[in-house]
Amino acid sequence: MAKIKLGFAPTRRSIFSAPDAIKYRGLTKDRLNELGIDFVDIDDINSEGLLYDEKDRLKIVEKFKAEKIDGLFFPHCNFGTEYECARLAKDMGVPVLLWGPLDERPDENGVRLRDTQCGLFATGKVLRRFRVPFTYMTNCRLNDPVFERGLRDFLAVCNVVKTFKNIRILQIGPRPFDFWSTMCNEGELLERFNIQLSPIPLPELTAEVKKAKAEGTEVRQTIDYIRANMEVMIKDDEVENVAALKVAMSHLIKKYDCKAAAIQCWNALQGELGIMPCAANSLLNDEGYPVVCETDIHGAITALMAEAAGMGEIHTFFADWTIRHPDIANGELLQHCGPWPISVAKEKAKLTYPLAFDHPGSLTAEAKHGDVTLCRFDGDNGEYSLLLGHAKGVEGPKGMGTYLWVEVENIKRLEAKIVEGPYIHHCVGIHKDVVPVLYEACKYIGIKPDLYDPIEEKVKAYLRGE
Repeated sequence: MAKIKLGFAPTRRSIFSAPDAIKYRGLTKDRLNELGIDFVDIDDINSEGLLYDEKDRLKIVEKFKAEKIDGLFFPHCNFGTEYECARLAKDMGVPVLLWGPLDERPDENGVRLRDTQCGLFATGKVLRRFRVPFTYMTNCRLNDPVFERGLRDFLAVCNVVKTFKNIRILQIGPRPFDFWSTMCNEGELLERFNIQLSPIPLPELTAEVKKAKAEGTEVRQTIDYIRANMEVMIKDDEVENVAALKVAMSHLIKKYDCKAAAIQCWNALQGELGIMPCAANSLLNDEGYPVVCETDIHGAITALMAEAAGMGEIHTFFADWTIRHPDIANGELLQHCGPWPISVAKEKAKLTYPLAFDHPGSLTAEAKHGDVTLCRFDGDNGEYSLLLGHAKGVEGPKGMGTYLWVEVENIKRLEAKIVEGPYIHHCVGIHKDVVPVLYEACKYIGIKPDLYDPIEEKVKAYLRGE
């Protein structure tokens, strides 16, 4: 599971009760500890452990940068000092969570100790003036379920942002000639998003395969894993090639310090190794290194974003939108030759031949049903967006490769979205509702969230804590 570190910067303003602010600072800290949240405190900056002074803020910046925090949390322990929050957020450049505990009933004389809600309104305005994007967690009590939910969702948002801003993808070979749809603008991805590619030619991969075979140990261990977890329906030497390819790609991903890979999966590779890379991709996908097909760089970016939104707890699958369901009006077949991680399968995967090719090395298995998020990062003409929405697994005809029949709210609307762009026939799925997290993360990474169903108000309501 991903680890995210928050900068804990509780704040107060002088004209409201300092003792009450200190009290709520302590209660909030205790609740974070209770929830197992990793955070950096500022209790060594001043005697109160609160943000309200410019000299202290400069020390907090230094500390948070040294600690390499992934997000900022501003509990408003009374009204709060809005300009200090905004200055700190501007300097740090990480996602910001704005929250304050629900105010109590005024006392019998009408005295109010904190006016937290009022302070949240002020800080929101000043953050906007500073052009600092932020996430607002509704004014609530520490033990309200929405507090924990909001915090954990924010951690996932931080994880998506952290991942997106540090993407490096191993590009194994150029895109196949026929796949003009998977072309990308490498320079633009670097200039706009700091997304880096590490391109290598196929001979470098095949040389690494030979090296892995010669060394032998990892290849034998991988063969043992394959035989224990898959129904093998190909020859022994072909299984060895699958295992060696997996080991080789793993070594190259680590050599170039990458988080994912995109491979030219056909057809030059078959001439060199005699196999499809699908099963090798599957093995790496299950280790948390997404490997996507047809050198689809945008697909690899999508997979990393979806895995980050799921906090690395479950793995994604890379799919084609293929055909409509023959019996369900809003049904669709998600399928690919056989690269999905076996952890998403509802049955024991068969290591066999793919649907459209003569070479072995792909998996056949239906994926688990249930609710899934489907998404796709893509761009045309310098404009990038993230298509995202919900689907559910349903029954359908038996398929080949790795596949899942899904039902969506309106297939015609979705179909038009994909055709009209900027998307293509590829998407990424994950068996978890990460739509709100991905939607919120888009504000921090500068891309447009594009919901294929009209659920934006529902997503916003969820993020508001409703």
